[in-house]
This record gives sequence, C-alpha cells and structure tokens, in this order.
Amino acid sequence: MARIEIYDTTLRDGSQGEGVCFSVQDKVLICRKLDELGVDFIEGGYPLSNPKDAAFFQEARALRLNQARLTAFGMTRRKGIKADEDIGLNALRNAETDYVTIVGKTWDLHATQVLGVSLAENLDMITDSVAYLTRLGRKVIYDAEHFFDGVRANPRYALETITAAAQAGAILICLCDTNGGSLPEHIAQGVAEARRCAGASIGIHPHNDSALAVANALAGVQAGASQVQGTINGIGERCGNVDLTAVIANLRLKLNLECLRPESLERLTETARYVYEVANLNLLNNQPYVGSSAFAHKGGMHVHAVNKLSRSYEHVPPEAVGNTRRILISELSGVSNIAAKAGRKFHIEKDRAALKKVLDEVTTLEAQGYQFEAAEGSFELILRRQIGRYRRFFELDQYHCAVSRRRGGQVMTKVRLQLKVGGRRINAAAEGDGPVNALDGALRAALKRTYPGMAALHLVDYKVRVVNATAESAAKVRVVAQFRSPEGVFGTIGVSENIIEASWQALCDAVDYRLIHELEAKTTV
Repeated sequence: MARIEIYDTTLRDGSQGEGVCFSVQDKVLICRKLDELGVDFIEGGYPLSNPKDAAFFQEARALRLNQARLTAFGMTRRKGIKADEDIGLNALRNAETDYVTIVGKTWDLHATQVLGVSLAENLDMITDSVAYLTRLGRKVIYDAEHFFDGVRANPRYALETITAAAQAGAILICLCDTNGGSLPEHIAQGVAEARRCAGASIGIHPHNDSALAVANALAGVQAGASQVQGTINGIGERCGNVDLTAVIANLRLKLNLECLRPESLERLTETARYVYEVANLNLLNNQPYVGSSAFAHKGGMHVHAVNKLSRSYEHVPPEAVGNTRRILISELSGVSNIAAKAGRKFHIEKDRAALKKVLDEVTTLEAQGYQFEAAEGSFELILRRQIGRYRRFFELDQYHCAVSRRRGGQVMTKVRLQLKVGGRRINAAAEGDGPVNALDGALRAALKRTYPGMAALHLVDYKVRVVNATAESAAKVRVVAQFRSPEGVFGTIGVSENIIEASWQALCDAVDYRLIHELEAKTTV
C-alpha cells in the first residue's frame, strides 16, 4: 500500500472545540510544530469566516515549511451565484495557498432541507466550485460532508456528488463522517464504494461521537483511503475529531504503514503536549500513546513483571512515541514499585526492610487522603526520611494568615510567619492575591538570604480536591502542586481540613526537595 498522508486540521476544525481559541501567533507556533513533526498538510483555517484566519494566511506567506503544505479551507459556491463571483471562493484564491480544501453536501437531506437547493443545483455547485479553483491553478481537495449518512440514505446521489468533484478536477475526495455516528464496517463499505466510482484518491475524516474515530480511520485506510484528516489530541467540535496521535502511532506500529518521516514518531508525545500547552488545555493523562499515564504502572504485580520484561504489560515501547515509563506509588503498590521508582537512585533496590518501611508509610498516609501518583517530590522525601538521607532546612514556629475583603470587592491576603533557620529565629511577612501566593512570598522572604536557590523554584500548577465529601464544609482537602526547578517538574502534596495548611505542607515539601537536590549537586561536583 502507498504512503498514508496525514492532513492536520487542528487550526481549523480543532478550533471549533469547546474552550479552544487560537490567536494568530498560536496558529503560527502550532503550524511550525506540525511541520517539524512531518505532517503532509496543515489546514490553516477558513479565511472568510473571521479576520483572524485571514490574518494567519497573511502571516503564513513568510513561513518556510520544510515538509507540510498549507491549505486554506472553504465551501462550495452559494446558490444562484457564479463561482468567480462567490466571495468565499475568492477568499480562497486570495489566501494564495497552492492547495485548497472545499466542503460540499453529499447527503440529499442537507442539500434540500439545509441549503434549500435541488439535487441538480447542488451537483452544479460542487462542479463549478472545484472547476473554478482548478482553473486558477489550485490543487483541490474535496471534503464530502456527511458522506456516510448520505450513502446510507441515497447511495446513488451520494456517489454522484463525489464523482462530480473528481471529474471537475479534485485531486482527492475526503469522505467525512461528520456526525461521528458510523461503525467501522460502514466506513470500510463506504470507502470501497467511493474508490470504485470516484476516479480520484480517497481520504477519510472521522469524528468521535461514537468513540470510534480512530477505529474508523484505520478501517478507512485498510479499505483503501490514502489520507487521514484529523487533529492533534482529537480536539474539535462536540466529542472531537479523530486523534492523529493515535492514528499515526497505529499506522506505523500496528499496521506497518508509512506515514510522516521515519524519525518523526519519536516526536509524537512532545507535539501532543505542545499543542495542549499552546491551546491552554489540560493534558489527558489516559490518552493512548502520548498521555502521562499511557505507560504508568501502579499494581505491584504489574510492576514486578514490567521490571523483568517490559512488553509483558506494554503493547509498544514508550520511547517509540517519545513517551516514558512511570512507576506509581499507592496503597496498591508492592515493594517492587518502590524498588523500581527509587531503588537504583538510592541503592536500596535489594533492601527489603527499607522498601517495606516506605511502603507501610505510603499505605498509612493514603488512608488519610494522600495520593502520591502525581506527588513524586513528596514521595521521595518520605523515602529519604526512612533511609536517613533527609534534611530539613527550617522549622516553623508559627504562621498567621489574614484574608480581608474591602468595599468594592478587593480581596487581600497577608501572611506573617516565624521560622527557625540554622538556630536563628526569622520573621517575615508578605501580601498576596490569595493565601498560597502570600505563604509562598513570606517563605521566600524568610529563606532567600540563607538559601538563594529558592529563586529557581516556580509554582506551575495547583489543584485542590475534597477527600471526604460526606463531611461537607468540614471535609479534608488534598492539595497537589506542581513545581519547576533545575531538577525538572515535580509534584508535592498536602492534606488537611484547612486548605491553607494543606497548601503549606505542599509548599514546604517543594522547598525541601529543591534545596536537598541543590545541596547534593554541589557536594558531587
């Protein structure tokens, strides 16, 4: 089978997802990242729909893409308008991309009841639009919207629409499962029928409303489609588009089909997380292949087996897609987890007594509401305490936190604290937007002269979760904070009925973790 083309529509179809809004600069950044990954086509947007997309195509003229070809997206001409007079088609012309993608109606229901045109007029709209853009020298990809619904409702007409597009000059007909409701066998049948009559290459564009988008994309490829259209991480309208990260990995690792460049697969996880970051979306931990939990092991039996033979519980090597294996620590863990997580680092992988002590403390703390899967910094401190490699850099005498709300709605938080640092008593105070910000400021003020390494510690994420909801407003809360330092990104945790105290615990663990690592780095130089 020929090479499978990857057509990315993150910047257009993906931007229609709830909570997704790309600036022009966001689009430029993602465009460059997709080109680095090696996708074949990047759909930049619909230049008529909004000024931002039009501005992107202006900016894109200065882009020097190595692999990807930029496409502008639009629709067939409006009814009763000549193609060369249609404002939408001329916006595609003005985008000055070599490739353009236009979408047209395949389902007779949409032609007659949504557009309000006859079936014959809809065919003319398709033919005129593709032919006009082809005469302008553009290479036209035709998206057959609702193809699989159309071919079930009126197969003869649905096939006539894609034949009309191909005869007018479209280089590829992409079959869209726009409602996302088809099953893989329907996709395979539809692709096979389209290949028999269209006279052009076939692509597949599945949506995920039935949680089958990836399966449908693969079914389409196995039936003869040579292009897959989708988005990074599957973002998009309603339940999203097909997730290209999973499609690419499955094509390469499961079906042994060529796509992207040979070395690109190892950049898959990096690209997925970059798009999440630019889109300001939370990562999905359990996302196949690229999620942080995709190769995470928690059960003691699993970890024991993975340590002996990784493929016993991993369907592909994590490094194949640029991901990493993670060993999680919880009350479900065995000593194998502890040994795998930190045994080699601290040379205790064979010290069963030490490993058992750590496991017992983790189990006790998790019964109180702690969870250490995302708090590896706090877990390491537990281990250090048990093996005598822990150091405390300060002791708290007291802190006082006051929150005041003034007329007009302004809320201020003040923190005063007293610490013992190296035998000296230090007082410090700070104001902040909230109690965590103020606590952090006061602690930094108290420690900055003695421990300047504090300046390299930065809070990057903060989450609060109720532990025992049945206690209502008196419930315990769990605070998990993520920090960035020269050691990398790490998490810490605190649990208390008081959210400020839980935050203080997580903050103190982060400070201890940072300063311990800084001290050890200096002593090993």
